[in-house]
Amino acid sequence: MPSSPSAPAVTYSDVSDAADRLAGIVHRTPVMTSRTINARTDADVHLKCENFQRTGAFKIRGGYNAVAQLSPEAQARGVVTYSSGNHAQAVALAGRLLGVDATIVMPEDAPQVKLRATRGYGAEVVTYDPEETVREALGHRLAEERGLTLVPPYDHPDVVAGQGTVGDELFQQVDDLDVLLVCCGGGGLLSGCALAARHHAPTCRVIGVEPEAGDDATRSFHSGTLQTVTAPDTVADGARTPYLGDVTFPLVLEHVDDMVTVSDAALVRAMHVAWERMKMIVEPTGALGLAALLSGAVPGQGRRVGIVVSGGNVDLGRAGELFVAHDLA
Repeated sequence: MPSSPSAPAVTYSDVSDAADRLAGIVHRTPVMTSRTINARTDADVHLKCENFQRTGAFKIRGGYNAVAQLSPEAQARGVVTYSSGNHAQAVALAGRLLGVDATIVMPEDAPQVKLRATRGYGAEVVTYDPEETVREALGHRLAEERGLTLVPPYDHPDVVAGQGTVGDELFQQVDDLDVLLVCCGGGGLLSGCALAARHHAPTCRVIGVEPEAGDDATRSFHSGTLQTVTAPDTVADGARTPYLGDVTFPLVLEHVDDMVTVSDAALVRAMHVAWERMKMIVEPTGALGLAALLSGAVPGQGRRVGIVVSGGNVDLGRAGELFVAHDLA
């Protein structure tokens, strides 16, 4: 478990350097709008669509940025990480692009679409039972036994800097945002985007969004003391992380303006709006920001609102079940 907050390990210059490193590697994803969403929320809404990114999520930005900066010796030995799916795919693809062997620790109940994609990128997948095994411990054990370099999913300066390029692009694509809504699991995307916001638009309010069941970052932010959560029961599988990290916690405290939570029901409704009105596949975690706005957890109030749609990797059958369970089919 991380210690108390320390000096920030990442600055905007790191985000800018990461953007240069990722040029030609990642997609410059589109920003999309919807008159329906604007009308429902009384806001001018701009969605940064990382569901159209390589691997179907923003994670390739941080994963590639971290693996690319390893020494030739470390790259030759290989890397290991643990992830419910999106960071898994990111490190797997980064490994393939850079010629680095990747071992990925994933829960047995990870979405099948993410398991298949990770194996498809050529990585070795090691599954575990989340009821019996702590993924961080398994990842560290494999790193020690095999001589691999651990590339964690969020608590790493190079990962945070890479994720921050999402916000860097958004502020280059859209002027004068009043609010930026970013989903939060371990805080890598949120803290990176907050750094970009402070550089491009210092008056923009940056708000992190978590599922109600996985509200450790929200409690940590409001208390100023690191809080934890154990195996939260939420459909947002990308936000089931147990706590913020040594790198991300101080960045969130310094650069984020507020944290809110939304229910799983609100998440599923937001997914449905994206699918039905925008014809856009969004996974539950990716809908966190939109859910906060649609549910009123963050009011529109006529403001220009940026929302990071973090990913679209969801089993289609599972999404259909969620829509039926919430009377949205």
